Amino acid sequence: MSMAAAEEETAPVTADRARVVVSWLGILLLLCVVVGALVSLFWTSVVILPTWHVQSDGAATMAESGWTAMISIDAWYVICAVLVGPGLGYVAWRWFKPLGWPAALICAFAGLVTGWLCAELGPVVGPGPFAERIAAATPGTDVPVAFGLQAWSALAVWPLAAVAPALFASVLGPDPEDHHRRRENQAPAGDPGDQAVRDAEQAGGSQPDVAASSGVRPENGAY
Repeated sequence: MSMAAAEEETAPVTADRARVVVSWLGILLLLCVVVGALVSLFWTSVVILPTWHVQSDGAATMAESGWTAMISIDAWYVICAVLVGPGLGYVAWRWFKPLGWPAALICAFAGLVTGWLCAELGPVVGPGPFAERIAAATPGTDVPVAFGLQAWSALAVWPLAAVAPALFASVLGPDPEDHHRRRENQAPAGDPGDQAVRDAEQAGGSQPDVAASSGVRPENGAY
């Protein structure tokens, strides 16, 4: 078979594999959207927002404990990343493990997309725009603070948590090459003559050389 014919046969296989990978990437992206939306609902439900107290003169004040409670918004966001990120990364790694090292990048990308979507949907699901609420507040009422990340550096926890399963699996899991070598070593040995024939053919020897290396004498008129 010529090199051109081999490339023509390989091209459809590569194209089909690329389409399969793109399809699974689309499914993973849809999963990230669903998970990000669900996590944002949980995030907004567990956070207890501090409030601004509107005074009679229209000024708004917050107690010192309220400023400390602002940290809980980012803290619960990081907790969600630590709890959900590894599960999402494990699913991505199981789906794209045959790709090799790019599977780790896909896991990190899935975690980043989910975390970003959660951070964007949180203020939408939360109490609403802060400016409108504080403008409509009457003296003596308490207005919850604006819901959202205080430090966007917390978003980095999502890809780190999602890529953790792939890293642990590559470090602690069995080596596929070792498994392949063990299977080759456990394979039953064939006829030494047949093995010599295969070695000579791989070396590019002629038919008489193959027969000589195998120890088999050709019949009269064979050549």
